Amino acid sequence: MNIILTRPLNDTENLMQELFNLGHKIIHIPTLKISSAKLEPLKIQNYNGLIFTSSNAVKNFKIDGDKKDIKCFCVGSITEKIARMNGFTKTISASGNVNALKNLIINSKELKKNDNLAYICGDQITYELDQELKNEGFKVRKFINYFSEKITSLNDANIELIKKYPPNVIFVYSLRSAESFNSIVANYSLAPMMTQSAVMCISKKIANFFKNAGWKNNKIFSPGNEIIELEKIK
Repeated sequence: MNIILTRPLNDTENLMQELFNLGHKIIHIPTLKISSAKLEPLKIQNYNGLIFTSSNAVKNFKIDGDKKDIKCFCVGSITEKIARMNGFTKTISASGNVNALKNLIINSKELKKNDNLAYICGDQITYELDQELKNEGFKVRKFINYFSEKITSLNDANIELIKKYPPNVIFVYSLRSAESFNSIVANYSLAPMMTQSAVMCISKKIANFFKNAGWKNNKIFSPGNEIIELEKIK
């Protein structure tokens, strides 16, 4: 199949190689540019737990302290995997959305009310998780450790690839990424090449965005299950 991947290269390189090995044609269309906020290292001994709502939050996180001693609450399996690759061992994952993450934290037997939590995230959020947890009695401090900028342009090589290999499947991992990709399609009049594309979205909110934008074949999947989902489409 012809597949478009929209995550930054360092987030999707391994998946890209797996898909190449399976015989798929891959077009990489990054939709967000990630840059570090360059914060000072966080003294994690002052906190009872860390909250990560994306893999980029983990990758741009600098700490002062022992990673092995701190509990990490991760929004999904990919974020948890990156946390473990970065040396955190006490990790737990929600089902891939922030509301599930909030419930995971509230119901955790390893935390108690008034515990201090550090919420690590990017500059663009759609859910005030820190405020929700404060309402539940936790002490939460939010740290924005990266910025994301929308990419809405394409180089000539990718335009030609899309025209030559119209995508069967497009993987999208955030609402901002969805907005960027939809703008790219509009800016370069690429919609006729994508009318039959299955748009794989990690949440109902993203799927609804594409539906409202006129995309017809929108599906929801869990990050990490890309290859499994492709087998279903076959």
